[in-house]
Order: sequence, then structure tokens, then C-alpha cells
Amino acid sequence: MSHFTHLFEQWQSTLNWLPDSNQIAQFEKLYELVLEGNSKQNLTRITNVEDFWEKHLWDSLRGVLAFWDQAQIKVVDIGTGAGFPGLPIAIAKPSWQVTLIDSKQKKVAFVEETIQILQLSNAIAQWGRGEDINQQPSHRKKYDLAVVRAVGKPDACASYALPFLKKNGTAILYRGQWLPEESEQLDTFCEQEGLQIVKQDRFQTPLTLGVRHSVYLSPRSTSISNS
Repeated sequence: MSHFTHLFEQWQSTLNWLPDSNQIAQFEKLYELVLEGNSKQNLTRITNVEDFWEKHLWDSLRGVLAFWDQAQIKVVDIGTGAGFPGLPIAIAKPSWQVTLIDSKQKKVAFVEETIQILQLSNAIAQWGRGEDINQQPSHRKKYDLAVVRAVGKPDACASYALPFLKKNGTAILYRGQWLPEESEQLDTFCEQEGLQIVKQDRFQTPLTLGVRHSVYLSPRSTSISNS
């Protein structure tokens, strides 16, 4: 029996999207691989089915919802850890190219193996620090989206993401709480760097009703729809 079948209605009502049978199988396999990988290294504390679906799968996809209708875009996931949000994005959007970066070699090895097992031809894992890789000509200013989840202070996250972005690209900071002082730090950073906060999106997760935020930054005036 599928782990996530009973959550079909939640996909549809909250993301306006349903995975096909192949994608469901890939999400299932991803869950199994993470559980298995956890026995060898500390990948995640989130192992319960509903928690995994909500905090790893759903949350990963919710951040890129505003770009859902775009056909072919390049995404970089900075500090991916066990592959979030990059792997769920790569599964859900086969036409997108997703590069997953982490500074821990063991995590990258896990992500690489998972990409192979899931046969994700649109995903690639890269070992290294975001602030080093974003200076390489093959990565600098090459991405439409840079996603950063739970890596550090917002201004630090923005500084990792900015060099990856094309001039009309967007950085998406995945945050839990969003505190006034974080907002102020980020405002100051954006002023210095010629960035702008396009949108601060506050929402609740569908099962536990936890408060989350996605903060969208862009090097220039770019509008984001509320699709």
C-alpha cells in the first residue's frame, strides 16, 4: 500500500496539483531511501509518514508554487542536506533542471545515489560550499531560482543565493518563523546588494497547521503572481 495515497486530497486542495503514478512511486521510494539512509548517517529527524509528507515533500513544493507553470527553468538548492527541497522539486517538475549542493560529502553521496535510483535525469548533486561554487563560471549567474532551506540567517542565505542568479532570477528562502529582526537584517542586506524583497509569503502547513514563510528576493523589479 502507498504511504501517501490518503494524502491525495491534500495535494490537490493546497498545491492545486496531483502527482501521477510514477511520481507517487518516486516519492514513496525517496521516503524509503531516507529511512534506510538514516540508519547510516543522520539525515533527518522527520521519519513519520505524515510528517515526512508535510515537512519534506509538501513544504519543498510549496516554496516554488509561484513558478509552477514555468516550463524549463534551472534551479539550485543550496545546502540541500538529505535532498530537500531539491529532490521533491526534481520529481514534481521533470522539465526543470535541479542542481543540489551541500558541503558535507556523505550527504552529497546519499543524494547522488538517490538521484540514480529514482532515475532523475534532471537532477545533479554537487559537493562543495555554496559560497565557493557560486563563484565558478559554470554556476555563476546561471540559475532562474536559488532555493535555501534552514541553512542560517536570512542575510547569509541571500548572500549564498545571489551570485547564482540570472539577472531576472529569484532567490527563495524557506523559513519557519519570520521575526521582525530577521526582516530588518534582510532589508539592510538587500539595500547594500541592490536586491529587493519581492514577496513575504506566510502560510500554514496542511496537516499540523504550522506557520511557515517563503521569502522571495530578486536582483531587480520582478513580480510574482499569487497562483
